[in-house]
Amino acid sequence: MSAWAADLRVAHSEANDKDGMLTFLGDPSGALTAALDMEMTADGPKSDGIIGRCKRFAVYAVNGEVKYVAISESDEDPAGDDFPEATLAPAILDAILKVKDEL
Repeated sequence: MSAWAADLRVAHSEANDKDGMLTFLGDPSGALTAALDMEMTADGPKSDGIIGRCKRFAVYAVNGEVKYVAISESDEDPAGDDFPEATLAPAILDAILKVKDEL
């Protein structure tokens, strides 16, 4: 995950430290993906042969309470690779503002 952050030129922190604004975490065993029910189960290629791939999703949580979930998937694009807009920053920021207004 550190290599990904470096490639993106993002100041990041390792888990449990406060050195960056983002913490990149991996899920190599798929345990979190399964617990969140986010495993991609569509038939067909799993985008470059990745088995047990996680759906493209974003979660907004406050103090451990999930306030909003977005998933980029459709019948035509089960991985959300071609149409990720629902999980990109502009859509998530808009959703956060709407959720905050409802609180």
